[in-house]
Amino acid sequence: MTTPSGTPDAAALRAAVGLGGTDNASLRVFLEGLPAVDPVGVEARAAQLATRSIKKDTKRALIDLAISMVDLTTLEGADTPGKVRNLCRKAVQPDREVPGTPSTAAVCVYPDMVAVAAEAVAGTGVKVASVATAFPAGRSSLEVKLADTRLAVEAGADEIDMVIDRGAFLAGDYATVFGQVEAVKGACGDARLKVILETGELATYDHVRRASWLALLAGGDFIKTSTGKIAPAATLPVTHVMLQAVRDLFDLTGVQRAVKPAGGIRTTKDAIAYLVAVHEVAGPQWLDPHWFRFGASGVVNDLLLQRRTQTQGHYSGPRYVSVD
Repeated sequence: MTTPSGTPDAAALRAAVGLGGTDNASLRVFLEGLPAVDPVGVEARAAQLATRSIKKDTKRALIDLAISMVDLTTLEGADTPGKVRNLCRKAVQPDREVPGTPSTAAVCVYPDMVAVAAEAVAGTGVKVASVATAFPAGRSSLEVKLADTRLAVEAGADEIDMVIDRGAFLAGDYATVFGQVEAVKGACGDARLKVILETGELATYDHVRRASWLALLAGGDFIKTSTGKIAPAATLPVTHVMLQAVRDLFDLTGVQRAVKPAGGIRTTKDAIAYLVAVHEVAGPQWLDPHWFRFGASGVVNDLLLQRRTQTQGHYSGPRYVSVD
């Protein structure tokens, strides 16, 4: 099912799951034929798993893992090269006073700041991600979206975060959304593609399931909940639905894809609840920054403070860690 470069062959992947074509009629048959999500069931399971007790040594390991999964992000109109460089320094060394603190997975910036970020993290292993495709609304022409993507890739982005056209999706124009994801993936070159569903605008778990499968079959390397610009952003039940989608794809085809909840994850307790969900819903092989990320810059400082508590035996206040 792979090409000579080792990437999944799209046609073989679609055939393996029973998708007959990429026209609207074929996509509608496949996506609307997926099993319906039981809202009560998924919410109950998410709530139950979130109460799981984590012992001290395991908690310390999960804190380090969570830090290593964060995409540290700044997506503001007031971003400057200096602000981005400071963010990169924090990504590489989140807690300068405590040796051994893991780096975050990536920094995420607008395309015009990619070159600054790429220079700042060069040789550290921290990836550079860039939002693209008319982020956050996604309301632009395909030509503009592809130009936005190429700008970021040419500047040095390792990962592209694109937004789907939610209006087209909700109108049932699945072929347009599929074609745009497929085209942006082609423009990414070697960069990995995160497809943002903006689940808060999709409204139902069934829509989230369909959008997840559409994005995965169109070539997305990640499915991502949110832009972080609207509420609700990431929730545990929505993330459960997305984790089940990547697990089902893996079971059917052997192809593994990644998940990224973004927005609304603010505490260590939140992060650990998501990691429990990853282990129980998708499986332990997803407990790796290559396969799971947090788009939650706000959670990093709480993780660092809890890490200090675990390693030093006393609580440090917020003034002991940097803002960026």
